[in-house]
Amino acid sequence: CLVSPVSESLLKYEYQSAFPESLDLEELPDTDEPIYILGEQYDVKTEKRSLLCDISSRLWFTYRKKFSPIGGTGPSSDAGWGCMLRCGQMMLAQALVSQHLGRDWRWEKHKKQPEAYRQILHFFLDRKDCCYSIHQMAQMGIGEGKSIGEWFGPNTVAQVLKKLALFDEWNSLAVYVSMDNTVVIEDIKKMCRYHPESCSMAHCSSYTHQSAPSRCREASTQSSGWRPLLLIVPLRLGINHINPVYVEAFKECFKMPQSLGALGGKPNNAYYFIGFSGDELIYLDPHTTQMFVDAEEAGTVQDETYHCQKSPNRMKILNLDPSVALGFFCKEEKDFDNWCSVVEKEILKKQSLRMFELAPKHPPHWPPFIPPTKPEVSTTGAELIESTDKLFDVEEEFEILSV
Repeated sequence: CLVSPVSESLLKYEYQSAFPESLDLEELPDTDEPIYILGEQYDVKTEKRSLLCDISSRLWFTYRKKFSPIGGTGPSSDAGWGCMLRCGQMMLAQALVSQHLGRDWRWEKHKKQPEAYRQILHFFLDRKDCCYSIHQMAQMGIGEGKSIGEWFGPNTVAQVLKKLALFDEWNSLAVYVSMDNTVVIEDIKKMCRYHPESCSMAHCSSYTHQSAPSRCREASTQSSGWRPLLLIVPLRLGINHINPVYVEAFKECFKMPQSLGALGGKPNNAYYFIGFSGDELIYLDPHTTQMFVDAEEAGTVQDETYHCQKSPNRMKILNLDPSVALGFFCKEEKDFDNWCSVVEKEILKKQSLRMFELAPKHPPHWPPFIPPTKPEVSTTGAELIESTDKLFDVEEEFEILSV
C-alpha cells in the first residue's frame, strides 16, 4: 500500500473501471458450501443475486483524490497510504447501517434512500468537518504516533475510531477496543450503560443542515439504558503467518449475526473482510482511486461510487497477515449477551489455542476501568481534533499470542 504516487501499480488503480455495466455472476465460487456475509448465510447456486445485492449494499470507501488538503497543507489524496483508514471507515459504517437501517437494508441504484442513510454517508465525506472523514482519522492518528500519510495497522485504526466516536453524539456509540487479547464483560456493560452529558456545544459538525437542538433531541432519545456497542478485537494470529489452528474460530466470527467482519490483509495492504467461502475470505478492496465527492446544496450525495457493484474479491485465509482486528455490533444488551454465549460455545470451548479471552470481571491487576469521555473543548471539526490529540493516552499495542 505504501507506494510512490506515480508508481505503475497506483496508475493501474487510478484508471481501472470500478463499475462494470453488469456483474459477472460466474466470478463467484462454484461451491456447495454456504457463503457467509456478515452473519448472513447464502447458497451460491440459488442465491447469487441476493448475495451480490447484499455485498453491493455495504458502504465501500476507497482512495480519493482532490479533496481539501489534510490539515490545510497536507495531502489532498490518500492514495498509497489510506487503505487501512478506509477499511476502518467501512467497518464503522456497517455498524451505523446496522444501528439505524438494520442488517436487512439493501441499497438500490437510483432508489430514494432513508434520511438516516444520507446522514450516515455524510459522516464519512472527505471534508475536515465530517466526523469520520479521512481528515479527522489522519489527524487523530497523530496522537497514536502516526504521521499524516503514514500507514496504519488494525489496532491503530481501532484506537482512532474509539476516540473519534467520543465526538459523535448522534449515534452515541460505545466503542470498546480489547486489550491483551481480553474482552472484559464487566467493563463493556459499564461503558454501554454510561451516558455522558449530551448537548454540549462541541458537536461533530457532520450535520450542517440540522439544528443543534434537533441533534440533541435525537441523541437523547437513544439514551434508553444501553448505548449501541461497537466491539473491536485486535489480534495477532501467528508470528509471520497465520497459524492454521485459528482458522475455524476466525471463520466462526463471520457467522455471528453481530459480525462486522475484520480489518487486515497483507503487509501494508489493507482489506475489509466481510465473509468467507470454504478456505477463502471475501473482502472489499479500497485500492481504487476515485474523485472527491461532496454533498450538493440539498444535502444529497451522488452515492454510486460508495457501493462496489462488481463481484467480490477473494483470497486464501492462510495468505492473511496475522495482524487483524475483528468487529462486532450489539445494538441492545441482549445482542451482547448472545454474542458472549456464542463465543463461549463456538470459539472458546472448541479451540485448543484461543484467539482471545472472555473475562466476566475486570482483571484486578489492570488499572481501573473508566468509561472514556469527550474532552472539554470549545471548538469543533478538525480544529477540535488538533487541540485534543495530546489529551489522550496512547494505548499499548496488543500482545502477540503464543503459537
